[in-house]
Amino acid sequence: MVSPAPSPVLLGVSLKMYFGHHQTLNWARKVADLAHRHPAVTSGAARLFVLPAFPTIVPTAGVLAPYDIAVGAQDLATEDSGPYTGEVGGPVLKEIGCRYAEVGHAERRRLYGEGDTVVAAKTAAALRNGLTPVLCVGERDHGTAREAADRTVAEVERLLAGLEGPVVLAYEPQWAIGAPEPASTEHIATVCTALRAWLDARPRHTGSTVIYGGSAGPGLLTRLGGSVGGLFLGRFAHDPANVEAILDELRTPVAVA
Repeated sequence: MVSPAPSPVLLGVSLKMYFGHHQTLNWARKVADLAHRHPAVTSGAARLFVLPAFPTIVPTAGVLAPYDIAVGAQDLATEDSGPYTGEVGGPVLKEIGCRYAEVGHAERRRLYGEGDTVVAAKTAAALRNGLTPVLCVGERDHGTAREAADRTVAEVERLLAGLEGPVVLAYEPQWAIGAPEPASTEHIATVCTALRAWLDARPRHTGSTVIYGGSAGPGLLTRLGGSVGGLFLGRFAHDPANVEAILDELRTPVAVA
């Protein structure tokens, strides 16, 4: 019996609010060129998504779409339409070509007071509009790997209660975001394996992926092996050469759990 081919490794990049409009497009052109020629992408071993600032989503998608690089939003409203000044709803994001919407990032929780109720509502908004939520989860304080796994699985259970559809669970322990080093390989593997097991036991979330963020960089994907489905990259990936360094690890495809 022939074994099924491993799922492609998912690499996501959030540009946050670091780039201007033209800087974003120049970065996207470089990443598009990289995707066009890099064997990890052309072979299907890796797939990419990018989350630019709202005003640059449409032109960025125009640059990246020919190379099958998906775009998404860094946030979305809990409601689909109405008198919500300054908000952007899921229907508009879907209409302009978004495939992903990030929700629950620690910065939005910390800076804008978004708790579980808001994060769950935004996750629901993404799913009902055909967007894949990039749902950021992870413990605030550094503890044992087992404690982190239990807390993070409980967090996912709360946020996805009653919801259906594929999600990307981005495990980002809050204490590791922006740190000089990521969490340990054992710590990441323990939590991501627990998240994967939780998803596998719930057919309503078929097609979901677990990725790791939080100071992710070169060598981490190789060390994690099959315990993670990809990486969620921040400032490190704002240099396209660093994206290439990650893709170079997939010249020999990494097995994905």
